[in-house]
Amino acid sequence: MSTTLSLVQQPAAEFIAPPPSRLDVERLRQDFPGLQQEVYPGKPLVFLDSAASAQKPRQVIDAMADFMRQDYANVHRGVHALSQRSSEAYEQARARVAGFLNAPENGIVFTRSTTEAINLVAQSWAGENLNAGDAMLITELEHHANIVPWQLAAQRSGFEIRIARIHDDGSLDIEDWRRKLPGCKLVAMAQVSNVLGTRLPVETCIAEAQAVGARVLLDATQAAVHEPLDVAALGVDFLTLTGHKLYGPTGIGVLYGKPEILDAMPPYQGGGDMIETVTFSGSTYRAAPYRFEAGTPAIVEAVGLAAAIDWLEGWGLEPIAAHEAELLSVAQARLAEIPGLTIHGTAPGKVAVLSFTLKGAHPHDIGTILDREGIAVRVGQHCAEPLMNRLGVSATVRASFAAYNTLAEAEALATALTKVQEIFG
Repeated sequence: MSTTLSLVQQPAAEFIAPPPSRLDVERLRQDFPGLQQEVYPGKPLVFLDSAASAQKPRQVIDAMADFMRQDYANVHRGVHALSQRSSEAYEQARARVAGFLNAPENGIVFTRSTTEAINLVAQSWAGENLNAGDAMLITELEHHANIVPWQLAAQRSGFEIRIARIHDDGSLDIEDWRRKLPGCKLVAMAQVSNVLGTRLPVETCIAEAQAVGARVLLDATQAAVHEPLDVAALGVDFLTLTGHKLYGPTGIGVLYGKPEILDAMPPYQGGGDMIETVTFSGSTYRAAPYRFEAGTPAIVEAVGLAAAIDWLEGWGLEPIAAHEAELLSVAQARLAEIPGLTIHGTAPGKVAVLSFTLKGAHPHDIGTILDREGIAVRVGQHCAEPLMNRLGVSATVRASFAAYNTLAEAEALATALTKVQEIFG
């Protein structure tokens, strides 16, 4: 039988807001053309779906458009000026990502997404290193992208996938995790849950996993936009992130791998640009990261990702995080006042993501009513069906806050949900 995980409704007084941040949110919002609209007459857009995909600042839009206007050509091996300028921009983007992660440039592989990055490791590293009789460890919190690739690999190789439980507040049951760790060759875990906002104790987990000889893959997709990442300090073996949640474009993701691990991995896909030589009797491959970037890469998107990192670090991750913490505190307090509303996931230190249900109302109905008020939220299983089963619900509503959201928008969400409660209560 599934255990229901929920938050007991708490009075506003129990949520203490942090000191106001120094972030100039109104000026920051001017960077986002998509926010300057009414989705329905008289209903300005309140965008609370950034955990799915963030809005894009004009700096990213302009960088991509300018590159396509002036510098675009295919990268690598071209001798003409445009190809050399394009290649330089693409490799500068790699260097920018490396700086963002405090990683060596030859540890940065461009992919289409976090999903592709995890599939790359599952097919290449796991295909070579995990066999029948071996085991790996994931958690109940994982996104489908950190479940299904391992299942596919396990079907081919026969290794065991162990699942670490979570507590009722959405935090990791570290003792259960420790019990299941011995004998594992790989640990794959989210740094931040896309559903609950839980931040997992990844520093502890990485150290303990590596102490027993396991490699660690960290899905930092949700974390990268909320806190600084330092792969050298973490000591992690693999780390993934995606551009479109980082205020950048879709179609570009990142796999970081320790260079010595990447160099020992076979190619994930074959084709152009990843080869050294090709004959009909066999081929040889370039060193990492290029051996994992077959075909024409997402050149324009890489430029956009670099611009997004410039924008994010220009405003500062620390003041953005303080602002988001204030939004979360206010929103939690206000939503806890609504009769019949349950917030799922209350682990200390969580990021600004709120998943909730309302008694008597289906999440899709809630999302539709909020949309008519101009409020964009995400409804459904959030690509985390096993976690929904753990929560004991079929779906939730998820409101996720970003740098451009305001306290007035948090209040607008609560006001609209009060109206929804009156309809269904």
